[in-house]
Amino acid sequence: MAQWRILAVDDEPMNLEIIADILDDPAFAVTTSGNGELAWQAMLAADAAPHLLVLDRVMPVLGGIELLKRIKGEPRFSGIPVIMQSAAGSAREIAEGVAAGAWYYLPKPYARDDLLAIVRAALDEVAERELASQAVRNRRSVLELMEVAEFEFHTLGQAADLALTLAGLCPEPSSAAIGLSELLVNAIEHGNLGIGYTEKTALRRQDTWDREIEARLADPVLGARRARVRFRRDAGQLTFVISDQGEGFDWRAYLEFMPERAFDPNGRGIAIARQASFASLDYLDRGNVAVATIRRAAAAH
Repeated sequence: MAQWRILAVDDEPMNLEIIADILDDPAFAVTTSGNGELAWQAMLAADAAPHLLVLDRVMPVLGGIELLKRIKGEPRFSGIPVIMQSAAGSAREIAEGVAAGAWYYLPKPYARDDLLAIVRAALDEVAERELASQAVRNRRSVLELMEVAEFEFHTLGQAADLALTLAGLCPEPSSAAIGLSELLVNAIEHGNLGIGYTEKTALRRQDTWDREIEARLADPVLGARRARVRFRRDAGQLTFVISDQGEGFDWRAYLEFMPERAFDPNGRGIAIARQASFASLDYLDRGNVAVATIRRAAAAH
């Protein structure tokens, strides 16, 4: 990726200057708009859509929620992640933003590191989707012959590669890859390596996540753990069973996207996977066994 295209939308020029200053990095190409209508017209006229929007909620002419609804209703833009920034942080207001399509939230005022952590998390999601779209096309023809399989993995790289391979078995590989990646990565980082939600949030904000993963994989006890995924193709559905050797977790708290976690750079993956990738997603035992299904009927379109 040469540069990430980021569109910042806010009616306060000072806020736009702050965002541009924080994201002043060769990896980012930041453009700005003063309200939702200007942003919408710029998106329609641009040769390439932005990879990410940083969007103010309350603006004249066209507000953030209204622009977000337009974006999610337009196929060209519907997959763009949106970070909604606002001083309006009640549970009701956050729930409204989430319902409109904002999976990332930033309360005003926010710290520099908070914006960077959320931007990196959102762009990681974009990178995963783009990689999935490219990779599954190259693997699908052979994988369609597979009926039953079992794989063992223990690093995040193996989890990501395996998720792409398994997505090639699915009727809609790109969406399946996102959900499978979330479950397989979760089996390593939260399961085998024992990194909890609060700790991951802190590591993301400090940008030390990768170093911590490497350190734990080098640990003689944690690094020896293995995760497994079993696949089965039946007449009506595909079933994936992902298990790890960790202590488990309270999965019930993560099946839905909760407003109290809206300001964190992590914690939405399982909810996204359940909503966008799978017909069903259930956790067994202590939470260290996940069973996901995808309907085969979707292949008929």
